[in-house]
Amino acid sequence: MDMPNAVKTYFSADQGQNADLLTDIFSSDAIVHDEGENHTGTGAIRTWWLAAKAKYNHVAEPIEANTNGDRVTVRAKVSGTFPNSPVTLDYFFHVKDGKITEMGVE
Repeated sequence: MDMPNAVKTYFSADQGQNADLLTDIFSSDAIVHDEGENHTGTGAIRTWWLAAKAKYNHVAEPIEANTNGDRVTVRAKVSGTFPNSPVTLDYFFHVKDGKITEMGVE
């Protein structure tokens, strides 16, 4: 599957429960949009990710990916401890200089 290294690393870190690696692939001023909230900066992103892992114990497995300029969309199967698991979600990423600058779920 053709994805920038930062996006591949995001999914690897997520599956491996590696908060340090996951945080490292975001730019210092990155924004994550999730469940109607914005999380800005690596500290807030780390806090968001750890809370989501604790709440849902989820794992996202990429199914397909498309890149258009600096925007990467990834369809992933997400399973965890939430109603209707597993579900298929569409993630989007913006990548600049090898770092994720923005991420969300559409």
